Amino acid sequence: MRIPSLVAPGAVPAHLRASIAVLNAEESVWVAMLDGWTAQQIARNLAASTVEKRRSIVTRFRAFADCYPWSWSTPVVDEFFLELRALHGASHSTVLGYQNALRMFLEYLTDPAYGWVQQCWDRFGDHPTQLLHEWNSARHSQAAMAEPGKRPYTRDEIQDLFDCADDRVMRIRRAGAKGWVAAFRIATIMKTAYAWGLRRNEVRQLDLVDLAANPRARQFGDVGIVYVRHGKAMRGAPPKRRTVLTLPEFDWIVECLSEWREQVRPLVAPPRSTALWPSERSNVIAADSLSRAFNEVKREAGLDDDLDFHSLRRSYVTHLIEDGYDAFFVQQQVGHEHASTTSIYTGLSPDYRARVVDDAIARMAAQAIAKEN
Repeated sequence: MRIPSLVAPGAVPAHLRASIAVLNAEESVWVAMLDGWTAQQIARNLAASTVEKRRSIVTRFRAFADCYPWSWSTPVVDEFFLELRALHGASHSTVLGYQNALRMFLEYLTDPAYGWVQQCWDRFGDHPTQLLHEWNSARHSQAAMAEPGKRPYTRDEIQDLFDCADDRVMRIRRAGAKGWVAAFRIATIMKTAYAWGLRRNEVRQLDLVDLAANPRARQFGDVGIVYVRHGKAMRGAPPKRRTVLTLPEFDWIVECLSEWREQVRPLVAPPRSTALWPSERSNVIAADSLSRAFNEVKREAGLDDDLDFHSLRRSYVTHLIEDGYDAFFVQQQVGHEHASTTSIYTGLSPDYRARVVDDAIARMAAQAIAKEN
């Protein structure tokens, strides 16, 4: 009995391996390459959205190069990414994502297990090669990803931001306008994001059941724990979950959320809705609506443009470190995989650094006096 050979998902399809003549061979091989790469990634259990995004990036590069992978060259790669940065203003992270997709596609094509090198050589007298190397790729480091203009809010700026948000609620409500509920919602969302160090997408998708009591911190009632179910996912992975504890420094959030859930949310929540932040038009407030509302409050508060919604999360990290919390605990609270990422979020204030220096001087003076005695 003949045992059929095992063919890796994504290998050259049988009709091409058999050297059968095909109509428009270049385009047929190109389409088979894309389909094979898709099959290879799906076999690795990557998310369909991730696979489709990578495929679209490679397709865009192929259109730019105006030739097929076995004819691609390093100068064309350099020209593509130069245009992406210079003409389209792509960020470092966008360029990095494009380069990673193109690199992985070429790794797939040049892997002997899939047979594309030999297939291209036999048909076209040329073959694909790896064109993305360390010397011509964006550096993948957290330091490179951090934009220098982004920083945490100072404690005074946080207070100004929240005061402005609360004032807007009162002003709109006194005017008799119905928009006070939306203003109350954005004010509470901002405070919630800061009180637990949440990303925009994490906070906007919170559900009522994501709030729970902490048996060891009963003073926080039923908001002693927040279960984050829509954390930032690693590439190709499902959303990352984590549990965030309510801390004594943020006990004020208990009353804020209680007022929202018991008095204001019922005014807009659709029947049987369990979303913490339902909107008038949908069960969950849209990301762009949240950003627009936040920016309105920030501009009214007179704060810098570089201070964005994510700066609330930066502030959470910074203020916990300043308050003496262990760095690893803070890392766990915000769900960072690496401590280096948490360190980038930390922007210690001049007052804090001055206190550290004063404390160090005081300790040195005390030690010197002790030695003299």
